[in-house]
Amino acid sequence: MASAIENGHATPSAAEAAKQRRQLHHHADVVIIGAGILGCALAVTLGKQGRSVLLLENSMKEPDRIVGELLQPGGVQALEKLGLADCLEDIDAIQVDGYYVSYFGKPVSFAYPKASPSSPPPQGRCFHHGRFVMKLRAAALACPNVTVVETKVTDLVTSSHTKQVLGVECMTKDKKDCYFGHQTVVADGYASKFRKQYHTNTPKVKSRFWGLELIDADMPKKYYGHVLLSDNSPILIYQIGTHETRILIDIPENLPSASVKNGGVKGHLHNVVLPSLPESIKPSFAAALEKGQLRSMPNSYLPSAANKTAGLIILGDALNMRHPLTGGGMTVAFNDVVVLRDLLSPEKVPSFADHDKVLSQLSSFHWQRKKASSVINILAQALYALFAANDENLRALQRGCFRYFELGMTAGPVGLLGGLVQKPAVLFWHFFSVAFLSLWLVIANSPIYKLPVALFQCITVFWTACVVIFPYMLIEAFC
Repeated sequence: MASAIENGHATPSAAEAAKQRRQLHHHADVVIIGAGILGCALAVTLGKQGRSVLLLENSMKEPDRIVGELLQPGGVQALEKLGLADCLEDIDAIQVDGYYVSYFGKPVSFAYPKASPSSPPPQGRCFHHGRFVMKLRAAALACPNVTVVETKVTDLVTSSHTKQVLGVECMTKDKKDCYFGHQTVVADGYASKFRKQYHTNTPKVKSRFWGLELIDADMPKKYYGHVLLSDNSPILIYQIGTHETRILIDIPENLPSASVKNGGVKGHLHNVVLPSLPESIKPSFAAALEKGQLRSMPNSYLPSAANKTAGLIILGDALNMRHPLTGGGMTVAFNDVVVLRDLLSPEKVPSFADHDKVLSQLSSFHWQRKKASSVINILAQALYALFAANDENLRALQRGCFRYFELGMTAGPVGLLGGLVQKPAVLFWHFFSVAFLSLWLVIANSPIYKLPVALFQCITVFWTACVVIFPYMLIEAFC
């Protein structure tokens, strides 16, 4: 393989021979399971480097999901680095300029920060998930070094002696089949069938997002993602097309207002959520609720783990998940591909058959990716704890967070949220600035005769802040 690559591209004769090996012998440098967001981006990226790629997907029909619809500016920038920015075109994508946060009906909005006064403002994009995936698949299909196969992967093929992963078993039109590669990438999403045996962590789910598609909704602030906070769990609203707007309602497990005796989830949405929405949203929400096309997705948290199995690379949601409140999943995925592109370049790894070299680079990948992923992971979990506040201490931190935004301290937090600021120290600074502001509000809003009680509450609020963020920071720093 090393001699067949010149300046990152396979020579014509080598490329044709590799294509024949993929088609006739089902063998490639890398086999990728899953033609989703990460799988397609990685296939194109490796193909551009001259690698021979087999991209396997259970169904090439346009997927229909209620998450993976908001790409933060940091993800847009990563997509540009991969040369795939055109996949955002011609899918009726809507620009996102920042966030609008409503706290018990009181709003504050803030735009994504510019890199410099003279630079253009960064933008995110919202879209129908399936349309974006189909554009990425089209890019993979157009890449000469990539062969896309519609087949259902059923198992990994491993060596009985070395436990090295050699490829996959699959079913193609009810016929057993196999595909082999020097490396096999598991990118089959949040419900991965192949994670358990090779990943040291398991996903944890505390709530689900229930989604509706609103038609011609009148948004309080156009081109902004909306977060609605109240006594209930957070609600997200963002426009995904010219006429379509997505609303996601977080419903924790065993929520009494969503119990069967109270009408289930639909009862909760009608009795609790509908009255709490902005007036301009209520008509389209009521119409969508009456139509009844409710769907849900689990809100999962999964810390990443180092890839240590020869011949196997686990990526995407199969590797690492965080609460989707901040819309950071695709940004993490595309940044991971950027990091892998550099670490596994032909100059650094001439042949994927050199498993020791690949594993060494994957060890570096585990830590280098954290520059982008750790901030998004920590922020997602910490913000969800504050925004879904279910005790008085968390509600005090929630009040402090909104007051922090009201004071104009928004550039740093929204830069972190948008994947534009990749510094955990900046996250630490802003989180504890919010915590200390929360303590001040506890004292300032308490009568003098209750000062001893307020001081005690300050201790418990600060302890809660530490409990919220430090476990995730330690996981990202040391695991």
